Amino acid sequence: MPGRRWAAPVLLALSLPLLAPVSALTPPVAAAASRVPLEEVNAITTQVAFGLRRPTAIAAPDDGTHRLLITEKRGTVRVYHPDTGLEPTPIIDITASVDESDNERGLLGIALSPDFAESHELYLAYTALPDSAVTLARYRLDEARLEPLLSQEHSEHGNHNGGQITFGTDGNLYMSIGDGGGSGDSFDSGQRVDTLLGKILRIDVSRTCGSLAYCIPEDNPFAGVAGARGEIWMYGGRNPWRFSIDDADGSMWIADVGQGRWEEINHIKTGRQAGANLGWSCYEGLEVFDQTQCRSGVTYTKPVFTYSPYTGSCAVIGGEVYHGRQFADLVGDTYIATDYCSSTVWALRENGAGGYLATELGQTPTQVTAFGSTPEGELYVVNDLPGGLHRVSFEHALPTCRIRYTTRVWGTGMTVDLTITNAGTTPINGWTLRFPLARGQSVISDWNTDLVQGGDMVTAVNAAHNGSIAPGRSVTMGYLASHTGDASLPSRISLNRDICAVDR
Repeated sequence: MPGRRWAAPVLLALSLPLLAPVSALTPPVAAAASRVPLEEVNAITTQVAFGLRRPTAIAAPDDGTHRLLITEKRGTVRVYHPDTGLEPTPIIDITASVDESDNERGLLGIALSPDFAESHELYLAYTALPDSAVTLARYRLDEARLEPLLSQEHSEHGNHNGGQITFGTDGNLYMSIGDGGGSGDSFDSGQRVDTLLGKILRIDVSRTCGSLAYCIPEDNPFAGVAGARGEIWMYGGRNPWRFSIDDADGSMWIADVGQGRWEEINHIKTGRQAGANLGWSCYEGLEVFDQTQCRSGVTYTKPVFTYSPYTGSCAVIGGEVYHGRQFADLVGDTYIATDYCSSTVWALRENGAGGYLATELGQTPTQVTAFGSTPEGELYVVNDLPGGLHRVSFEHALPTCRIRYTTRVWGTGMTVDLTITNAGTTPINGWTLRFPLARGQSVISDWNTDLVQGGDMVTAVNAAHNGSIAPGRSVTMGYLASHTGDASLPSRISLNRDICAVDR
């Protein structure tokens, strides 16, 4: 599954010159004027199927059947149809070949051949019996035959198997494999190119070459390089459990599960992908993790979005770019992701100036393991336990409150002033704010509010003089806090249970 969290060592200072600037990776694009601001969008999920056994991935055949194929950890593939629901009998059963002995082992990924409607071929990624090797295999539906193509030893630890597979716009198959598991890149595999661990691979499964059951594209960055694995397309991954390729432009969105400080999302355009270094274990997010793994003269790809797991999150779950028609005016060309533990929905959108807008849109069900999209571009998610399939939709909902921060940070201290604006049409008579603090932050005192901190969560109630807020009017409150290095501000604040828009 996404990845077990471990304690992180002391982080070293960030060395910015080693990081590829975001502007280099993301040239400006024309803004889509028809889309509403992301802070006015809510994500909604509707459960459409029950009874899945730890589902891990979704594939949607483009064959006119409107089916979804859903992998289950034990080694089965189920069929869902929007008219008839979940079929009781699996369409594929490879349980005899799958090692599901650990929480993160099992049948992990599925990809349909580009000519699936004619060939009935698909590809599966799983940890194999008897040695837990991460394995890519071809499966022929009409023959019920499993044909292993590629295998990577992965017996020492049960976590960080990766397992995402998908076909790119170039017809090649892409696959992620984690760093070998354990804690702290125990095999130093992230920055090595003589192993498939900690990598995203790119291979041609339509042909065979020599002793290989596939071919290595000649334009792979390490093809023909002595001592390197030619299958490598990108390296420096920790556990890129889920990535996707945007069919509209060929860019890759990679969600890499962090060690303990940062979850990250990378967006890498075509022309920048071959040989891209995602940073692990020199970097975790934007911070140096292990200086001994850093090399001078190496360009490390900078993530476009990071967040701390300390406020109820644990593992980033990517993610698809929405290209459907039903909600195009709300989230068209917008990347949607979530977190396995917090269930927070994030939307990322290029801002037209070389950067990105990132906004929370609400929550998915708990323990989402994967996204999937139909041929029409509509989104679904599956969640681990209790095991369901959920349709994702979006609504235009103007926020009824807006928060603006004014901050001052020094050493181990910080002050935060919040301006609370009533963006609705009715008066607010008494308010309660709830928001998470980053790990290591502790409130010392407050003003214009009665504030209580419980763990990482803060509850702030109005004072006697500022409980009423007329439409369009504002009140202020604030607090003094200590911190241990992370002075980041809350990105999600609720007022009387309504989520507020946050201005930064």
